[in-house]
Amino acid sequence: MPYCTQCGNRVQDTDVFCGRCGARQRQEAHRCGPALPGCMSPRTASLLCYIPVLGWIAAIVVLASERFHEDRTVRFHAFQGLYLFVAWLLVDWVISPLFDAIPVPRTAVKLLQLAIFCAWVFMIIKVSQGQAYRLPVFGELADRSVSEQR
Repeated sequence: MPYCTQCGNRVQDTDVFCGRCGARQRQEAHRCGPALPGCMSPRTASLLCYIPVLGWIAAIVVLASERFHEDRTVRFHAFQGLYLFVAWLLVDWVISPLFDAIPVPRTAVKLLQLAIFCAWVFMIIKVSQGQAYRLPVFGELADRSVSEQR
């Protein structure tokens, strides 16, 4: 039995639209199912983009994949996950060395890293529940990136 290209809900072979989210179903999306290796639902692809520190790999694969080229939601999550990783790198490679040069406690750096880590976990929870959530700055950047891809 095939799955929806947007939310992963089970749909019939003859369904043109998903009964849960109303997304139009593409014919090539019906080839993927739980028993076929190499196929994943949009929700799983979105979740993988938020794996702390390693999600950037999944995000790049999703953005390069032809399967998710038209799926704006998955591409949004891929971009948002990438921007979270860039923020992590900025804290780790730019802000942290600045605090090393100044004799002050590194509490601020640890709090920034904790905030980014919590954002990753928060987004994993939101995506797994099927809720659309845009982080304040990163969501706007991801929206722009998805709209520029058209």
